Amino acid sequence: MSATPSASESGDQKSGELADRTGGTDKDKSRSRASSSTVTSPAPEAAQAPETDSPVLQPAVVPGPWPAGIQVGAPRPIRTATLWSALAAGLLGMLLLGAGIGVNLLIVAIPVALAAWFAARAAGRRPRAWTLVWGVGGLSLLTVPALRDAEWPSFLAVAAAIGAGSLALDGGRRWPAVLLGPIGVFHAVVTAPAWAWQGLRQRSGGLRERLGPVLRALVVAVVLLAVFGALFAAADAAFADLLGALVPDISVSDGPFRVLLLVLGLVGALAAAHTAAAPVRWDRIEVPEGRARGRVEWALPLIVLVLLFAAFNAVQLAVLFGGYDAVLEKTGRTYAEYARQGFWQLLMATVLTLLVIVLALRWAPRTRSGDRALVRGVLGTLCALALVVVASAVRRMDMYVEAYGLTRLRISVLAAELWLGLVIVLIMAAGVWGARRLPRAVAASAAAGVLAFGFMSPDELIAERNVQRYEDTGSFDLDYARGLSADAVPALDRLEEPLRSCALRTVAADLGERDTPWYATSLGETEARRILHERPLSAEADVLECGRLGNEVMYR
Repeated sequence: MSATPSASESGDQKSGELADRTGGTDKDKSRSRASSSTVTSPAPEAAQAPETDSPVLQPAVVPGPWPAGIQVGAPRPIRTATLWSALAAGLLGMLLLGAGIGVNLLIVAIPVALAAWFAARAAGRRPRAWTLVWGVGGLSLLTVPALRDAEWPSFLAVAAAIGAGSLALDGGRRWPAVLLGPIGVFHAVVTAPAWAWQGLRQRSGGLRERLGPVLRALVVAVVLLAVFGALFAAADAAFADLLGALVPDISVSDGPFRVLLLVLGLVGALAAAHTAAAPVRWDRIEVPEGRARGRVEWALPLIVLVLLFAAFNAVQLAVLFGGYDAVLEKTGRTYAEYARQGFWQLLMATVLTLLVIVLALRWAPRTRSGDRALVRGVLGTLCALALVVVASAVRRMDMYVEAYGLTRLRISVLAAELWLGLVIVLIMAAGVWGARRLPRAVAASAAAGVLAFGFMSPDELIAERNVQRYEDTGSFDLDYARGLSADAVPALDRLEEPLRSCALRTVAADLGERDTPWYATSLGETEARRILHERPLSAEADVLECGRLGNEVMYR
């Protein structure tokens, strides 16, 4: 296995891309300069810029907190379609985002994406495959709040959606673009309103002619809906209930908050459109290579580390995968004690291994083919041994869960450890096929992991594992189960009474206090309400009984 591309392959890729971007070879350029004295050669920065799906830079430059060498072209005047999409995002945000998050977040994100699409098309940007991947991935991540009642996977999904959206807007492919992309979007929050206002002033005459009839039609439609909707609601109670469930409940006291949501939705959509029209070219940042070290200076520490990994993994294979008797014989500890002792250290060892690989690639010898073979051999072996460490950490956590049950922290760090193992595999693949796609692959794996984490419903998985542990051992952490979200109700519903009602008391009380509209209600909450409606809680499960029962099942 190898862990880094050869220098010759990287040079060939760069030279080919440079020829494509600058319009041909140097010979073709010399012919072009000889044929016309009015044609000027491109600037050195433009010739060295990596390929992106961003438009040709405009003469004007937008100021900003950008590193040296980065220029942001001024976007073309805003189009009417972009303005309408941004206005729709603001209005939907004002109407739907005041009562929590659910499918409403995805509904608001759709006009935001349309505003960015129209702005990019007006700027001459052609959609590429990766742009569509990031855009569709970001919208898919926003389905997690619509599916899950738990807040923590929804938060991770929204954060990952922002990262994926920034990559769709900027179009970068190197590490600076992957890591710094959201900065450009947040900076556009400041510059986008001025851009929209300037476009409105330039198009004021035509916009008045087009907007006037549309606005008058909307006002008439709203008045008609209000009048006849009130009459029909007063005439039929069932229709009144249906109308009340569908129409957002907005009161006069919510006015300032609703105005704030309108502004946030409008400005957010304009920022996305501005970034799509004039993206920050993060790929222009030149990260200097580290000074190459000699073979002995570079390889000796890594070879020693490889030998240490090999010795540790040999012990792990003998102990961890040898069963309970092997653990007792070699360590004198139980499964649970052995697992608790080492998981966190192995997780940290995995993180540090990735750091060592990054630094080793920076200082790796790369002048001769033998140097490149040495780099691939040593780092490939280190990556392979690091995967065994990942497997050992996952096995320890599995033992830990068998003894003490599954929690949010344990499932989160287990998912993180599995993702780190995937990153190591991607690094090994980059050593064989080249590191050009590695930044995008790592970012895509992170987004896909967060999406899968939300889809699998971690709270429900935690409850299922702990219920199964109760059925096998009779031990159950009732206090922890009470803190789970409504996603855990289908699994906790399997418990016998009165333990079932004790576990569901907190969730049932929380659902009883909620009065969320359809657009802020998750699928997990809907399913929990159905189960609790079909099987109400037992009256015997009072506070004293639940306290006694919790102590009893905790220490079985």
